[in-house]
Amino acid sequence: MSTAFMKEESAEAAAETVLPDRPISSHPNLVTEAGLKALELQLQEARKAYDTANAIEDINERRRQTAIPLRDARYFAERVRTAEVVTAPGSSDVVVFGSTVTYSREDGRVQKYRIVGEDEADPRAGSISYVSPVARLLMGKKVGDVVSLGKEELEIAAIE
Repeated sequence: MSTAFMKEESAEAAAETVLPDRPISSHPNLVTEAGLKALELQLQEARKAYDTANAIEDINERRRQTAIPLRDARYFAERVRTAEVVTAPGSSDVVVFGSTVTYSREDGRVQKYRIVGEDEADPRAGSISYVSPVARLLMGKKVGDVVSLGKEELEIAAIE
């Protein structure tokens, strides 16, 4: 078939399918061992999605379908490359990266979070990033210490 009869988008439209890179944090890429495995899995999934989309015959649809997996693959490849694995803390005396901290608020609520890397943080699942405001306040503290978060105080009840 002659290429004269194939419909192809203009260069402008094709450029719209190239997405900008996902922003990468300026903080060190600290991760737990599980966090590194999760990053590696996400990289594999992005590459697989890219390969699947790259098999689409229609060039315009292929461009659209490969844009997100390609961007994600670049991001996760960089995050895996720069990952600094921090081993689990050997002590529960002081809050450090990888610690699970239970603290109480003045209103009686008790919260428990594990301090992890930025990509593996999920507050709903009980983990927060080590660069989050709460984690920064808690790091280096001991059971019984009180920290101020705005107008509120948090008291560390347990460290695991």
